[in-house]
Amino acid sequence: MSMAKILWVDDEIESLQSQKIFLENKGYDVQTLTNGFDAIDYIKENIVDVVLIDESMPGITGLETLAKIKEINAQIPVVLITKNETENLMNEAIGSQISDYLIKPVNPNQVWLSLKKIIDNRRLVAEKTTTAYQQQFRNLFMALNSNPDHNEWMGIYKELVHWELSLQRSDSPEMLEVFQTQKNEANTEFFKFISRNYSSWINEKGIKKPVMSHTLMREKVFPHVEKGTTTFFILIDNLRFDQWRTIMPIFLESFRLVEEDSFYSILPTATHYARNAIFTGMLPIDIEKKFPEQWRNDDEEGGKNTFENEFLKAHLKATGNDDLRVSYTKVVNNQAGLDLVNNVHNLLNNDLNVIVYNFVDMLSHARTEMEVLKELAGDEISYRSITASWFEHSPLHQALKRIAEKNIKIILATDHGSVRVKNPVKVIGDKQTTANLRYKHGRNLNYEPKDVLAFRDPKEGGLPSPTVNSSYIFAREDTFLCYPNNYNHYVNYYKNTFQHGGISLEEMIVPVVHMVSK
Repeated sequence: MSMAKILWVDDEIESLQSQKIFLENKGYDVQTLTNGFDAIDYIKENIVDVVLIDESMPGITGLETLAKIKEINAQIPVVLITKNETENLMNEAIGSQISDYLIKPVNPNQVWLSLKKIIDNRRLVAEKTTTAYQQQFRNLFMALNSNPDHNEWMGIYKELVHWELSLQRSDSPEMLEVFQTQKNEANTEFFKFISRNYSSWINEKGIKKPVMSHTLMREKVFPHVEKGTTTFFILIDNLRFDQWRTIMPIFLESFRLVEEDSFYSILPTATHYARNAIFTGMLPIDIEKKFPEQWRNDDEEGGKNTFENEFLKAHLKATGNDDLRVSYTKVVNNQAGLDLVNNVHNLLNNDLNVIVYNFVDMLSHARTEMEVLKELAGDEISYRSITASWFEHSPLHQALKRIAEKNIKIILATDHGSVRVKNPVKVIGDKQTTANLRYKHGRNLNYEPKDVLAFRDPKEGGLPSPTVNSSYIFAREDTFLCYPNNYNHYVNYYKNTFQHGGISLEEMIVPVVHMVSK
């Protein structure tokens, strides 16, 4: 193992030379500095495993230095060395996330034990996680190759998300690489699975099929709604399962988890199709027949999701639930979020409150439009972390905290997920072809059959036919569909952005979670 790098900051560092030599003999690389300012500059430029800081230094105190270090890198363990153990100081230090504190005068063995505890603990956690994943790797591999059904696929994906989040903390780039390969293999198999089964889920009666967008409310929402108890059905747009897992701890501070489940988004995994299917309880082909005025095809003018409230009312009526007191709220900007916070108490008089929250979708769409978001959400880890910090400070979280002590139920779900696209695929279409990167429909589509799932007849996928002879194609795994003209510009612009509409575990298998107040 490489030598652990220690930074020791103390204005009387000369008197600690013997300690420095002692630690170097134990195999640590020790860098010493005499003040907080230099320490902060040093940490900006160098990788450090542990920082030892003297609390009382002239210029900038140990605690102030600690705060600045945590701003640069919150993960660096810091040991505070202090002359006095006043309670106030300790509270402040612990509040600032110190890993340990030592009282002066310090004995070399004490320092050594503290370092050992911190460094080995991080290493042991990492080793334990990687060993556990190595053991699980084979089971996952076998599960993937044993022709899993739709339930087993949900289990496999849940397991993959679990390891992705655990390995992210273990800080082992090699293991993450192995994991990524396994996740890619899973998506390759999943694409084949969907290609074989999707059309029969849509068109055949009496076969085993998963809960999908158009059956979600019937199966997962209405059964929990009862008169006299308030149920909130919260639909956060475009929330992947791993993003749900990242915000789950924030929910669990106020609510108790009853069931964490998942369901399949219909194709295309796009808001316009999947969310309208959720609220009507119908497939797009039937929505178009029943609501010809309200349904818009991709190439038509006008908002594609403006009739959700109407659809919901029709759905409640069709399922014999029209005697419930129901509200529908859509939050598409911060002002609407603040209105929700102020109004949430009034919603407690209803049996069912439906809240559509658009933030995550705004984020991922903006992700392709705005360079700043390209910087912020460059990969899955940062995308999850933005989601968590957004939710923590969101009006939605504030609103829920306000009513957490009331007797309420929450069903949280989403309409579809998204996938980070990496590989361009060429498609040729006429003027009428739609612009989406993960699915297209049009009349004269030209494509490589192995690159996509194609429904030559939209009925196969439960989809309307915008024009005679139009067919649909869906991108697989992490590919995105590009036209040959202006190809390179397009490819560079969209590569590594989060998109949806196609077929991947991340887009199709999405959370539906049942919680109650504690």
